[in-house]
Amino acid sequence: MWRQELAGSPRETARPGPLPSGRHHLSRAQVVASQRLRMLTATAEAMKDKGYAGTSVAEIIRRAGVSRETFYQQFRSKEDCFIQALDAATHQLAGLLGDAWQPAPDSAGTTSPVAPEEVFRRLLRLYLRTLAERPAFARLFLVEVYAAGPEAMARRMEWQRWFADAIAEIFQVGAGGGADEPRFACEALVAAAAQLVTAHLAADDLRGLRGLEDPLVRLAVRLLG
Repeated sequence: MWRQELAGSPRETARPGPLPSGRHHLSRAQVVASQRLRMLTATAEAMKDKGYAGTSVAEIIRRAGVSRETFYQQFRSKEDCFIQALDAATHQLAGLLGDAWQPAPDSAGTTSPVAPEEVFRRLLRLYLRTLAERPAFARLFLVEVYAAGPEAMARRMEWQRWFADAIAEIFQVGAGGGADEPRFACEALVAAAAQLVTAHLAADDLRGLRGLEDPLVRLAVRLLG
């Protein structure tokens, strides 16, 4: 089940700052984790400004405030850093969606069944809002991935299948692939949403991005409701 895969998803909520100067009490693991997060964030921000092709390792380490040696201790190349930033962003998004899956209990502590359309709307609204609030990481997944090579594209396709599984579960249709019509409809919905979101991100049209909610919900109902 797609929701069961979220337990270990990272929740990165704030832009990382530099480590304290001088002596500090951080462990080696904490230092490495801080450096890693700064480099992943720098990768997203640099590629938002300059694109994948226009971003060098030197630009990433300058923005992250780390040495070239530190970069290569954690990443094999710019492409490897991009793929790991892509994974961090998509795991974070998946975790947020998983948190929002269950309906909130009422004052009596009970929950009522929610129609699939409303579940889909709630998750779609969170998805669009998150992309609008974090456009640098959104562009990694939806725009710059096309320039990052076949491994990055394969990773994106894995995540699109994952989202199709989520939609199949919401609307209670067959999941896990295959040529059946409901499953194909889930994959087509994900592909259409990705294309529409990509167009708005590429144009820096965040208002239009948020405005995709109603049309995509109507499309989902026509295809799967």
